[in-house]
Amino acid sequence: MNTTTMNTPVALIDSPTNTNARVLLGLMLVAAVIVIVDFAVATRGNIGTDTSVYASFYESLVHHGEVQSRFEPVFYYLSVMLAATGMSFPAYEGVMFFVMAGTALVATRRYHTFLGSETGYSTFLAASLLFLFISPVMSNATINVMRQGLSSLLVFTALLAFYQRQWRAFVLWGLMATGFHYSALLYLFFAPVLLLNTKLLRVAGILAFLAYCSGVTMVLVRAIVPSVYTMVMAYDAGSSYKAGVRLDFAVFSLFWYVLPWVVAPLVREPVRERINQSTAVYLVLMLPFFAVGWGNFSNRYLLPAWLSVSLILAAICCDNRFSPLRNPVVLRMGLVGAAGVFCYYVTHGVVL
Repeated sequence: MNTTTMNTPVALIDSPTNTNARVLLGLMLVAAVIVIVDFAVATRGNIGTDTSVYASFYESLVHHGEVQSRFEPVFYYLSVMLAATGMSFPAYEGVMFFVMAGTALVATRRYHTFLGSETGYSTFLAASLLFLFISPVMSNATINVMRQGLSSLLVFTALLAFYQRQWRAFVLWGLMATGFHYSALLYLFFAPVLLLNTKLLRVAGILAFLAYCSGVTMVLVRAIVPSVYTMVMAYDAGSSYKAGVRLDFAVFSLFWYVLPWVVAPLVREPVRERINQSTAVYLVLMLPFFAVGWGNFSNRYLLPAWLSVSLILAAICCDNRFSPLRNPVVLRMGLVGAAGVFCYYVTHGVVL
C-alpha cells in the first residue's frame, strides 16, 4: 500500500493553509461577536449610572467644541475628535466600546506572549472575551465607569511589563492607562512591590489583606494622611452605597488569587508556572483596595483586578489537561453564548 497516499489526507488537514483558514474564521467570529455586542452597548438607552453624565459631556462637545472638563486628556481629546464628526451619542458609545475592546486585544496579546502557550492566540482571545462577557464586572466597566473601564486592562498590561522588567512598555501603557483615568496612578504606585520575590510578595499580600479586614488600614490612613481619608470618604458621600470595610469584596478578591494555585496541577507546563507568576500582578492590582477600599464605591478600586481575572481563567482553560476545556470549538461557541449574556447585562443594568 502506498504510504504517501495514506498520509495525504492528514497532511491536507494539518496544512498551513487550513490552519490559517481556521485562525481567520476564528478571528471573524470574534469580530462578529464584538460588533453584535457593540450594537447592544450603543443602543441600550439611558442605562448605567454615569451614562447621563457622559451624554451631557458629549452633547456639550458637539454643540460648543472644546469645553472645560475634569476628564483625563486621552479620553477628553478622543471625545473631542469624535464630537467633531457630529456622530450621535449612541454612535459615540459604540466607538468607545470598540476602543475598550482594543484594550482587551492589547492585554490578551501581551499576556499570551508572556504565557508562552502553544494554544493559538485566536483561541486564547476567544476564551478571554468569553470570561469577560459573562462577568458583570465588564458590564460595570462598559455602562458605568467607562473611563476606568478603558484604563483597567491597560493597567494590567503595564504591570505585566513591569514584572518582566520591560521598562519602556511599562511607561507607554502606564501613560495610556492614566490618560484614560487617573486612578491608574494608584496601581502604578504599587508596581515596585513586583520587585519582591514570590514568598515576600505573598507575605505582603496576606498582611495587606489582614490589615484591611481588621480596619487597620483605615485607622492608619486617617491618622497619617487625614487629607486622603477625607477625600476617600467624601467621594459621593450622599449615596446609599455601603461604605466601610467590605469583607465580602476582600474574600471574593482573595479567592481569585488562590484559585490558580489550587488548580495548578490541572494546567500544563510551562504555562502553569507562568500563570502562577502572573498572580503577582493580580495581587498588586488588589493593593489599592486594601489601602483605601473602605470608602464609597470601593468596588471601583477592584475593577482592574476583577477584569484581569478573566484573562487568568482563559489561560487556565486554554492549557488545561482536561481537553474539552481547551477545545477551540467549545470555547468559540461559549463566546457566542457569553455575548448573549453580556447583551442582557448591558440592556438591564446588571453590574458588579
